[in-house]
Amino acid sequence: MLVSYQWLQKYVDLTDLTAEETAEKLTRSGVEVDAMTNLSEEIDGLAAGYVEACEPHPDADKLSVCRVDIGEDAPAQIVCGADNVAGGQYVAVAKVGGTLPGGMKIKRAKLRGQTSEGMICSLQELGFESKLIPKKYSGGIFVFPEPVTPGSDALSLLGLNDTVFELDLTPNRSDCLSMLGVAYETAAILGRSVKKPEMPVTESSEPSGSRVRVDVAAAEANPYYGATVIENITIKESPLWLQMTLMAAGIRPLNNVVDITNYVLLEYGQPLHAFDFDRFNSDEVLVRYAENGEQMTTLDEETRVMQADHLLITNGKTPVAMAGVMGGATSEVQNDTKNVLLEAAYFDPVTVRKASRDHGLRSDSSVRFEKGVDPQRVRDAGKRAASLIEELAGGRVLLPPEEFDQLDRSERQIRVSLTQINGLLGTDLTVEDAADVFRRLQFAFEISGETFAVDVPTRRQDIFIEADLIEEVARLYGYDRIPVTLPNSATTPGKLSDRQKKQRQTRRFFENTGMHEAVSYSLTSAAKEARIGIDQQMPRVDVALPMSEERSALRTTLVPHLLDALEYNKNRNEYNVHLYELGSVFLTEQTAINEQPDEKTYISGAFMGRWFEHAWQNENRDVDFFAVKGVLEGLFAELNTSERIAFVQTEKEGFHPGQTAAIMADGKEIGFVAQLHPSVAKTWSLPAVFVFEIDFDELIKGEMPMSYQPVPRFPAIDRDIALIVDKTVSAEEVADVIRREGGSILTNVALFDVYEGEHIESGKKSLAFSLRYLDPEKTLKEEDVTDVHETILKALYTALGAELRQ
Repeated sequence: MLVSYQWLQKYVDLTDLTAEETAEKLTRSGVEVDAMTNLSEEIDGLAAGYVEACEPHPDADKLSVCRVDIGEDAPAQIVCGADNVAGGQYVAVAKVGGTLPGGMKIKRAKLRGQTSEGMICSLQELGFESKLIPKKYSGGIFVFPEPVTPGSDALSLLGLNDTVFELDLTPNRSDCLSMLGVAYETAAILGRSVKKPEMPVTESSEPSGSRVRVDVAAAEANPYYGATVIENITIKESPLWLQMTLMAAGIRPLNNVVDITNYVLLEYGQPLHAFDFDRFNSDEVLVRYAENGEQMTTLDEETRVMQADHLLITNGKTPVAMAGVMGGATSEVQNDTKNVLLEAAYFDPVTVRKASRDHGLRSDSSVRFEKGVDPQRVRDAGKRAASLIEELAGGRVLLPPEEFDQLDRSERQIRVSLTQINGLLGTDLTVEDAADVFRRLQFAFEISGETFAVDVPTRRQDIFIEADLIEEVARLYGYDRIPVTLPNSATTPGKLSDRQKKQRQTRRFFENTGMHEAVSYSLTSAAKEARIGIDQQMPRVDVALPMSEERSALRTTLVPHLLDALEYNKNRNEYNVHLYELGSVFLTEQTAINEQPDEKTYISGAFMGRWFEHAWQNENRDVDFFAVKGVLEGLFAELNTSERIAFVQTEKEGFHPGQTAAIMADGKEIGFVAQLHPSVAKTWSLPAVFVFEIDFDELIKGEMPMSYQPVPRFPAIDRDIALIVDKTVSAEEVADVIRREGGSILTNVALFDVYEGEHIESGKKSLAFSLRYLDPEKTLKEEDVTDVHETILKALYTALGAELRQ
């Protein structure tokens, strides 16, 4: 919400406060001023000027030489390149020695041999955004719509002697989405009154009901609809003050009638809509729900297809507007409009929100309806706009408006005691202290002892319970005046849980290996997860009101998001990327609509490009399956869970059939490590990618106790064996047999070679292991090792058909 300091002063007396002081008080009370823009900060030497004469430049086709009265002894000669400059215009002139936004300094200069003593300015050159400038002035200099005094201060005439506050409002403070709402807030802070706008309207001899009737077929979604007919108006450019007010608030001026509806929207927080009554083609306004598949063309010239829960304004037959969202193209106000139908209505927030979301249309109007407008201001806003249209467009207003009215305007009453207030805030406020806050807020109340019965006005729709009222007391009493209290000394000191320690330990380990942490959205789409085929049989939990199709379901895996991150990096020429994420997934075996999913923590990783690079020695190694497996083995050792974990070769949809392993913990599968299938990697435009995903809670479950062994006092004996086994026999199976038969003196088994090819029988492979024997109590003899070694070889032959390679 953009708030003009000068406009705010029309409702609250701020003569003793600067813009900076006002902003500080608003922020301290909880309405944060996120930024302040002084519109004239970089402008100096700007005056109003009158173009007495304008002649073509003798030596340049696109330049004009102008004689401009700027209130000095003699007119100034200014060379101007704008197409729309002409004699008889009142313009804004930057005089010699002045400055413009961006640090531009105005100097006397010669342009193609002609002296130029200043600059006739466009609105862009004065700091206005191009998207806010009226089309009439978007390609040339600005021309004042009314005569002004040459030499007078152009900053004041253009409304640039102003400061604009940008409010960072919390979602509950919809009351501050209007100038009056901010005025009430400012008045409460300062203990002052609010001056409401005047709404003079000439009494008419006939009501709007003589021209139009209103029928509402969906009263629950539209409890109030007021239609005011205004005849014989003149569509023209708005007066300068109105145009500048709208531009300062971030709205582009169009014409006087549309500008008035936008002005009242900002002033009252009540959206209005003006229809061209002649193009309306009916004397009936019918508000109803749409039919499925019904179509209408909106103001942006887009054809919209309706659903049955979208609310429409119709002329009894065809739609002319989407209620609260956008008007229709067939009945918009145009330059030849003579009669208008002014709509002031209250629409259900949920109904407006759904239509706005379904059509991707989010406007100033829809935002206010979604958050809830003040029921008490709907009529007043309509009357205020009618008054301004009569003043600025010369129309005849037919009053009273034709209305459908079932709107509840009752105020909410909340009871709160002084004991509750002081107990929650830790203060020693008196009854009068609390009463003063409610008076400043202009909340009516009654006191019984120390209990307040407060009538909350409808403009404050964020106040529902006692705590809300207590918050208002805290805000206006002053957060900085609330006493400081120490925590209860009996409380338990904070510390990390075992699970939190494991999470930190895991993050630290991965980062020490050179990986980077990724943080991705918990929302995804079924289509994205389907691209890799993980857990396709598990039902997903769809979001009831998704932001978009890409964020329509809770994720069941972290892998697709990591692949998105790899793709993002690759597209920016970053090819060596190794990421991990420790995050939540949401799993369910139920399909019931209200069934809540189980939230689990997964640890996942994705590797692309080189794993090792040494430029001096010209050593490069791309990441591969075993590099990733080694990282995981390091993690398991770090978490002291290695003895529980085993890797078992498997196949999974979406992954390379020869480089996929299930990760087992105590015989239960808790994850996998694999190369992404090349066809799947291609859908992300990625090279070879290796990934893993593990159920973190299952991984850290049943941590092995830490054990220590003394440094050996006796020497170890190493033996190497090379075995011929079938290709189908895994190295892990061989190692298991060796460990089982090796007994207590076998302390280590390590695979150091795998060979297939020449001198090896077809269908066979050679596995070479290094075995270490050690007795902590004595020096082993050769015969002790030989006996165990022979036992191992016999067991390998019996169990696996392994033979010693000659």
